Amino acid sequence: MTIVVTASNGSLDPEVIMAPLRDQIAKFKLPKTVFVVDELPRNTMGKVQKAALREQYADVFGGK
Repeated sequence: MTIVVTASNGSLDPEVIMAPLRDQIAKFKLPKTVFVVDELPRNTMGKVQKAALREQYADVFGGK
């Protein structure tokens, strides 16, 4: 799984990311899923809140 943050007011199709990767890296190294988000959850210090991401995408992680 890969999470991609778009530039301000930008939109991005996950296929735009995957297409060049298919030609450049081995199939087993390709991300299975690409999520495009506007921003990552951050704490007051500016660090990415990984626990919040896990909760947000719990269905993808299998509820872990």
